[in-house]
Formats: sequence, structure tokens, C-alpha cells
Amino acid sequence: MTEHSTPKVFTIPPHRAFADALVEGLLALHGTDRIAIAQGIILVPNNRAATAIQDGFVRQSAQGLLLPRLVAVGDPDLGENVGAALDPIDAGPIPPAIDPLRRQLILARMLQDRNAADGGQAMQLAAELAHVLDQLTVERIAPQRLRDIDTGGLSEYWQHSLDLLEIILRDWPEELARRGVIDLADRRNRQLARVAERWRSAPPPGFVVAAGISTAAPAVLDLVRVVSRMERGTVVFAGLDLDMPQEQWAALRGDDREPAIETHPQFHLWQILDRIGVARDEVSVWPHGKEDAQRAARERTVSKAMAPAVYTREWAELGPRQRELPGVHALELATPAEEALSIALALREAIDQPGQTAALVTPDRDLAQRVSALLQRWEIEADDSAGIPLAHTPPGTLLLAIAEAWAEDFAPVPLLALVKHPLVNGGGERLPWLDGARALDLALRGPRPGPGLAGVDAALEVDDKRRERTLQAAKSWWPEVQALLVGVAVGLPSLIARLRETATVLAGDRAWAGQDGRAAAKLVADLEAFAVDGPIEMTPTGFAILLRNLMDGVAIRLVRETHPRIFIWGLLEAKLQSADMMILGGLNEGTWPQLSVADPWLAPAVRRQLGLPSLERRIGLSANDLASALGAKDILLTRAKRDARAPTTPSRFWLRLETLANGFVPPKIRYDLLARAIDTGAALRASRPKPRPPVEDRPRTISVTEVDGLKADPYAFYAKRMLGLSALNAPGEEPDARWRGTFLHDVLGKWGEVDRFAEGKLIPRLQAAFDASGLHPVVKAMWQPRFEEACGWFETRVATERLEGREPVAAEVAGVVDVAGVTLKGRADRIDTLPDGKLAIVDYKTGEPPSDKQVAAGFALQLGLIGFLADMGAFKGVAGHASQFEYWSQKRGKDGSYGVVKSPTHGRGQNKSAPEGFVGDMFYAFEQAVEAWLTGDAPFTAKLHPELAYSEFDQLMRYDEWRGRDG
Repeated sequence: MTEHSTPKVFTIPPHRAFADALVEGLLALHGTDRIAIAQGIILVPNNRAATAIQDGFVRQSAQGLLLPRLVAVGDPDLGENVGAALDPIDAGPIPPAIDPLRRQLILARMLQDRNAADGGQAMQLAAELAHVLDQLTVERIAPQRLRDIDTGGLSEYWQHSLDLLEIILRDWPEELARRGVIDLADRRNRQLARVAERWRSAPPPGFVVAAGISTAAPAVLDLVRVVSRMERGTVVFAGLDLDMPQEQWAALRGDDREPAIETHPQFHLWQILDRIGVARDEVSVWPHGKEDAQRAARERTVSKAMAPAVYTREWAELGPRQRELPGVHALELATPAEEALSIALALREAIDQPGQTAALVTPDRDLAQRVSALLQRWEIEADDSAGIPLAHTPPGTLLLAIAEAWAEDFAPVPLLALVKHPLVNGGGERLPWLDGARALDLALRGPRPGPGLAGVDAALEVDDKRRERTLQAAKSWWPEVQALLVGVAVGLPSLIARLRETATVLAGDRAWAGQDGRAAAKLVADLEAFAVDGPIEMTPTGFAILLRNLMDGVAIRLVRETHPRIFIWGLLEAKLQSADMMILGGLNEGTWPQLSVADPWLAPAVRRQLGLPSLERRIGLSANDLASALGAKDILLTRAKRDARAPTTPSRFWLRLETLANGFVPPKIRYDLLARAIDTGAALRASRPKPRPPVEDRPRTISVTEVDGLKADPYAFYAKRMLGLSALNAPGEEPDARWRGTFLHDVLGKWGEVDRFAEGKLIPRLQAAFDASGLHPVVKAMWQPRFEEACGWFETRVATERLEGREPVAAEVAGVVDVAGVTLKGRADRIDTLPDGKLAIVDYKTGEPPSDKQVAAGFALQLGLIGFLADMGAFKGVAGHASQFEYWSQKRGKDGSYGVVKSPTHGRGQNKSAPEGFVGDMFYAFEQAVEAWLTGDAPFTAKLHPELAYSEFDQLMRYDEWRGRDG
């Protein structure tokens, strides 16, 4: 075949729906002959574009129609094979392509052999290395060119990366040859080259159209070049800007002084035309599709907004009409949640317009999933073309829960996440299983136990009278679970086999059922089949990383009934599709465009020397995606002013459009105001709670430790004593002040009760308590030395005071007395007899003792009330008058050592109480509290003294809602 000198190349502007305009033209040219349509071939960039064009034929064919062959040739992520329709049978076989997962595993093993990396890290590096291999193959760059790279000026890291890369690229072809396979990108290149060569001499009998090609891969463009010069061949681009001034178009190439402008939305189209040997003035507008003058004018404005930076000075010369963006509206929302709800409302409103289609286009998957979930409040199931990552499906989360429990050695949080997973029931009924899981949850609350299943065993065997029922319930169920979890392996083949077995034992067939379960089963089966090729060393931690990364790359499009006019598209899915209303969401820097991810293998300078696209190329592609989407009839741009962490920066594209248009116009319907109002109740405002139960229902028993809380925050006392509520510790949390205080009090109490304060007995008792605690070694290593130093000080102090005639007579002794209309209970940490026969009351503190100011204000009553109980003879075996009151604190003193003694009745200061009046003062404050809230009818007002109150019940009292608005 002789090539035509004039190529047939067209472009469809963004304001015409690409798929519909293309199909309209093909039907106009070939529709009278049904066989001609069936014999045609349409080359498209990816399978999603093929689906869009196929839908276009369905919409426009009034009668039955045999479709042309739709063949994907240019998918940029190389994830889709070139269609078999283009693989000539008579030209000899092409070696099969190696499975991408097997390739990644083999490369990871090579990297681990040379770099001693962990298996999970090696898999991540292997994925990036595979991407480099594909880029070199797609651009037809021989790996041997790496030897010619000028490494001068490169850091040691990049030189090491190049050396390692050269080794891999030298050994990799040998590995492929040994297995009789080739890379997928290489196979695609060979297929396309074979087709191009064949079509030069023997073109297919029907028409051939290359539609919407956007990749600059040489093998693809060689075929496109052939098609453009075939007698029945046509090339149709999407969104080539024919109105862009020639000076700006030429500037995209760059020169010796200025680099190519790869961030421009037209750069990849310039490169495509350059590689197929077509000048821009040889491209015509496709003469089919609905023309819209207003949207065409908008496209010219968008083109000016995207001009190279040096040409933006021309904006000042534009008239008002040249700056208009008709049909484009924008909303800036406060948060991502408000943005998602505003978008959902806009999509919901579009349904009420007969026949109108609407689509959300965004690269932000979190935003897309939020909108999809919010639409379900109106029972609208949106067609989300990107699907759901396998890691977010029930079978995927089950597999990850197993792997993460292994990785963290069965720490409480991942262990509980696994046993509570909705698919798990251990082969029995779900409700009894959940009862056991909840018992285990309660038993593991508090500091993290020791590692592994043995650590959980030890945590359940702790002698703790306060939690005896909880521990017993968990112990009766735990062996059933433990039998299902044993046998964590090391090494990839063993880990993946154990993962499959454990998932099946825990969840049965539910782990592998349904569309998502089958995808999980396939991933596990492929991993198991290829594991022998993978990294030799694989720890459970690395395996969890590997599994999550692989699952994130598997998208599940669940088959379900969706609304026919509402869509959610990613940038790739939206490329050749259009809707009446397009909502472009997530227009923040770092999201649209996404930040360039650093290449761990090739430095930017190396990429330039090799002739690879720069990492900024994707910014230009994102700009083109935006410009294409702006061709729809109605446009709504949205962004959130902050994300979950910090304020956001508007996208550079947002700023360009806003600046050129002198500000955006909000939509007629203020979806942002509706979003703020939709869930707001009518004048409902929380006020400070002040429950006032009848006097006869109020508690008539109170402990000395509760009085301070009653005075500082009566509502908290009400919630705890009358509602029976108490806060739970988090499972596996860091030891808090309450736990440290309880632990040390127990040790000191037994030292007094059992050892009678014998010198040399306290530290061994402390060590035994830590050994029996079931705590994680890290927790023990952090806190045991501190407690030992403090206990050494306690022992020394007691021994010294004994020599001076002060003798401890009671420890952890309880007392009760009926007074002021209530029963007052208290437990003394320690009571000593002084040389004069009077008593000293000691209260142990692990932190800062109460201040003198608190005591003088009538708070910190515990020490004085213990003295009152002692004076009343409430403690068995203790007689005498309390005259000395001391806090023995574990805190560090001024010299840096542990241990401080502080008394509210000794020393200087206007807030110090006199020893002889201390008990009376404290008892008077106690009587006032009792008369107000226990025997009286005062309301249990929340946070009377917030500076002295704990935050345990802040959520229950809705503290943040009324704080500052209630006097």
C-alpha cells in the first residue's frame, strides 16, 4: 500500500460529547451498509473508552446493529492487553507475557538478594522497578543506555540506585528467556509493530478509526501514523486546541534555553502530532456532533486560562466577554464532608430534571465514596466506574485483619478487630461468638499485654478481684479462639497458605463468596502459585504491607442496579464521556493535580538524559482532563477549604480560571447552604445539664474519694452513681495515671498488710507484681525501673522514720461511719502512730499532690476525711487522734530523685490549714456537699469547677455544645 501524502486527522472539541459525535459521524459515513459497520475497526485508548463508544452506538442505532471491533491499544498503565483482533495469526507466535504479579515477586526476590530488604519493602521497590521497566520498554529505550549516563553531580543514593538498576536490567532478560516469556509492554509493542507492518501492505477491508488516542507511546503512534495515511483510515483526537496561538503552540516544544512545557494540557497532543508527522494545521474539526456557540466560546476562555505562564500577561488585554465562563459555577466548602453533601444534593437535584444526566468527576476516591454513600439516603445508587478497592470489601478487610494481627503479634486492637469482623464466627453461630468477643474486649482493656497468644493467656490469668467476672468470662471463651489462630508462619509460601487456612476456619465459605470474595480468592491463589518465585525472607509485618498494597490495586465493580442518569467517574473514566451536568470535585492542590510521586530509581536528571517523560507530565494530563470536562453543558467546580489535617490550597487550575474570570459565580441553587441546613434541627441547642432527681432516690453512701468529684462536677457523680456509667480504658493503651496509681497502691498495700512494712521486701514484691501482671515487655521496661526507684525511696523513708519512733500500724484499712445523714466510707493507704501517740494519715500519690489552694477552697477532702474516720474509730485496730496529714508522692523532687512528702497543714503559705482545725474544715466542706446534693435537692449541675473536673463524661453532657454559652 502506498501511504497518502495528506493524513486524515480530525479533532472533536470538548463541547461535543466525544463518543456520540464520533458514532454520529461513522453512522453518517457507513451506516447505510450494515456490513460496512461490522467490518470496521476502532482503536481506542483503553477498555473504558471502548465501553463509552459502544454505549454511543446503542443510543444512536434505531434498529439492531452489528458493532465494529473496538480494540484498546493505549492503556497508560499497561493493565489491559491489546485485543486479539489485531494479532495476525499467520505471522508466527509472540511469546506469552509474564504475569505482572509473578514479575513483581521475582524482581522483589532479586532486590532482596542484593539489598537485604524486608520482603514487604522489596515488593514496594519491585513495583516501582517494574514501572521503570515498562517506561523504558514503552519508550523503546535500550537498558544499555544506563551505562552512558553522566553520573557527575548525582548523590551517592542515586548512583547506588543506578548501579543496582543496571544489575537488574542485565539479569532480567536472562530470567525472561529462561522462562520463555516476555514483559507485557514488550508484547504489546511487538503486537502493534506487527499490525502496523501488516497494514502498510495489506490494510483491513473495512474502515479503521483511531479514536481518542492520548498516549505518546512510539509503538502505538507508529500504528496511528499508518492509520492516518490509509485510504480508509481516520484519526480522531479529543480536544486538540486549534485556536491556540501558534506562538504558544510552538513554545510547548521548548528549546535550548527553555525546557518543554510538559505541564500544559496540550503538550501530550503536541507530542503525538510530532511523532506521527502531522502539523496542527493539517488537523480538521470533525464535521459531526452538535455545535454550541456558547460552550465553544467558553473553551477559548479555558484555553487562555491554561496558557503557558509567560503568556498570562496577555490576560490584561482581554475584554470582559473574553473572560466569561458561561455555565460554570463554583462552590468553596468548609470541609470535605460539606463538599460531599453539597455534591450529593446537586446530583439529587439533577434527577428531577427530565432526561438530564449528571456526573461527578474527581481523582479523590475518598470524596467519591462519601458522595456515593450520601446518595443512598435518597435510595440512589450511583454508577461508580472506579469500583471499590478489594482492601475495602468485607473479604479484603478480613484478610488484612488476619495479616495485621500477625504483624502486631496479636496486640489487643488488631486481635479484637479480627474476632469482631462481620464475616467471622469460628464455624458456629454469630451471637454466641460476639458474646465471647465482647468479653475478651473488656478483659483486654488497659495496658498492652505481653506479645503473642501467650501474652493474651497471661493477661487473662491476672489476679484482679475488681475484674474477676470479666476475666472469667473471657477465659472460658478464649481457648476456642486460640485454637483457630495458632501457627503463624514465616516465609511467603507459608504465610499465604496460613492466611487461606485461617480465613476459611474463621469465616468459612463467606470469606470467598460473592464478587469480592472471588476476587480475594483469586489474589490469594495467584500469590500462593507464584510465592515460590518471591522474596525468600518475609516477616508477618512485611506480609501485611505486601497484602495491603496488592489489594489496593484490585478494583471491584460490584454488579448492582444503579441509577441510569447519575455517574461517578475518575479522570480516566471521564476522558471520552460527558454528561449534561459535570461536577468537578476535589479541586485542591495535591488532589487535582495530584502531587508528583518521586521515582526511587531514576533521578530527574537521569530521566532527562534517557528521554523519559518527566514526573510533571501527569500535571499536564490532569489539566487536559479538566479542560475536557469543562466542555459539558453545565459545570459545578467544588473544593474544600481544609481537609482532616490542615487548610488546603486551591488547585492551580482553580486559581487560573478564577483569576481570568475575575471570580466565580455561585450556582443558582446554593447547595452549600442546603448542606449546612439539611441535618440541622429547629432551634435545638444543648444547654448545661442539671438533672434534679428526687431526694429519696439520691445515693446515701459515698466514699471519701468521691466527694471532690461531687463538688467539682456533680453531673459526673450523677452519671456514675445514679446512671451506673463508667468510662472504659482503650484496649492496649499506654498506662494512664489511674492504672499507675492502682498498681502502686496494690503493691504498697500488700507490703503493709503482708510484710508489715519490712525493709527489703517492697522491691521484690513490686518485681513479683510486674511479673504477674501480664504486661508487654516494653511497658514493663518503661515503668518498672521508675517504680523500683520510687519504692526504694518509700522503704528508706519508712525505715528512717521508724528509727525516730514513728511506726506504721495499718495499710489499706477500710472504715465506715454514719454521719450527716449518709454513710461515709473510706480506705486509708497508711496510718502511722507518732511518738506522742497521735496518728499520721498518709495518702500515696503517683502524680502531683493537691495544691494548698485546692485544699483551702474546700477541695481535696480525702486526707481530712480519712482523719475524721480515724478520729471516729472507724478503722479496726487503729485508735488515736489524727494530727499529721501527708501526701507521699512518687514524683521527682528538686534533686531529681523519686519521692516527695507534702502536707496541707505544715509549712508556710496563706493557703495552709492549721493541723488542729484541718479535719474540722474538711468535714465542714463535706457536710455542705452532702446537704446540697445527697440529702438536699440541689441539681447535679455539670462542670461547676471545670478546672478540677475530669473529662470522663464530657461527651454525655455534650460539653463542647454549651461551653462558653452557659454562664
